[in-house]
Amino acid sequence: MSIEYKLFCAGEFISTPNKLAVINPYDNKEFAHTYLADETILNFAIEQALKVQKELKNLPSFKKFETLRYISNQLKNKREELAALLCLESAKPIKYALAEIDRSAQTFLIAAEESKRLPKEYISLDWTPIGVNKEGIINYFPLGLVAGIAPFNFPMNLAVHKIAPAIASGCPIILKPASKTPLSTLALAKIISETDLPKGAVSILPCNRTVGELLVRDERIKLLSFTGSPEIGWKMKTNVGKKKVVLELGGNAGVIVTEKTSINSIIKKCLTGAFAYSGQICIHAQRFVVHESLYNEFVEALKKETQTLSSGNPMEATTDFSVMIDEENAIRAEQWINEAVESGATLISGGKRNGNYLEPTIITNCSKNMKVYAEEVFAPIITIEKYQNNIEEAVNTINNSRFGLQCGVFTDSIDELNYCMQNLEVGGLIHNDVPTLRFDQMPYGGIKDSGLGREGVSYAIMDMLEAKVLVK
Repeated sequence: MSIEYKLFCAGEFISTPNKLAVINPYDNKEFAHTYLADETILNFAIEQALKVQKELKNLPSFKKFETLRYISNQLKNKREELAALLCLESAKPIKYALAEIDRSAQTFLIAAEESKRLPKEYISLDWTPIGVNKEGIINYFPLGLVAGIAPFNFPMNLAVHKIAPAIASGCPIILKPASKTPLSTLALAKIISETDLPKGAVSILPCNRTVGELLVRDERIKLLSFTGSPEIGWKMKTNVGKKKVVLELGGNAGVIVTEKTSINSIIKKCLTGAFAYSGQICIHAQRFVVHESLYNEFVEALKKETQTLSSGNPMEATTDFSVMIDEENAIRAEQWINEAVESGATLISGGKRNGNYLEPTIITNCSKNMKVYAEEVFAPIITIEKYQNNIEEAVNTINNSRFGLQCGVFTDSIDELNYCMQNLEVGGLIHNDVPTLRFDQMPYGGIKDSGLGREGVSYAIMDMLEAKVLVK
């Protein structure tokens, strides 16, 4: 029997004539349904959000803190229930789903803390004769209505990275979850509805791309925060008009393994970075660049570890690896593998597909133009290449990409680490770990085609505020 989840529009749970079936990717069966918002519903959500802007702007810090902490605590209390729902809609193994709910609770708690220390500044103005006896006091005020568009791969926490900063900064927000995974955020809406936030402060509206495009174009919206593919994100940027935009667009993250590294000490981290979430993560460790002295050992060790992954039903606690979000993406990834092998790459392991299950796949001897190497693969596929000389060669290899989100560097040399920090063209450098590592309070985002701006709670809050200076 299909379970109903209603839309959350300006504080009310509603249904529409447009039903949206939610499919469990593991068994391809409908287990729940929600509804699609149309233009009328979206417009009502915008109007109600605008009506409560002043109330939100004047909401005292302790009220925002209490609200955000309450949501955090309720996420903890409902941890198992919410993780099971997330697992069902995304096929993310339950151990990773539980971790995502934990992170979401932590993100709300971070936002609660940050809501108590929104920035204020003092500036001396007597740097020139005209400024003698003058001073500036700078306050920051909510920017206005925020539109958030979240992806399927972290359906709760990536949505929370838009909702929690909006509440902390005093901005109303309308969030569009991914159509394949809308239920986690609608379950979150039930928790939000229990708080004292004014109706209109938060709306969560699944909708089709045509209605979603109105979030991009509507001039009443002051900030668009989008997480998704580069092709869609950059196109949105051309259509946003005068509003601010934050784009988190993923990439083909690299890992450098230098010659003095102990393979045994890093291989499990590399395995997790390579194949957690079936590679469907923006900071998936996709391109491994390994010093030639360790190359053969690394390839064999990772191949061996890959064979230890437990595949199967994502609801089982022992499952490490499961299906992709849908067969369409699995077919696309399989085609990329075949194209690479036909063009001269070497398939070390994996490569076979059954429906939307694609084996963990390791490929070597790739050219820089192969899709599995050059594009964001968003699948359980990795490439391993070697470098022969010094760290400069490895860094140049990683930088030879249109993306620049995060990079992992395994080295015990401070000189190599400093060189990487100065020269890697990425938004984040992870020392002695894989690029898949992220902490929710840190600045997160990329350069080049990987995006524009930064997430991470306090950094997202700054994008949702405007400075106003008082000169006296």
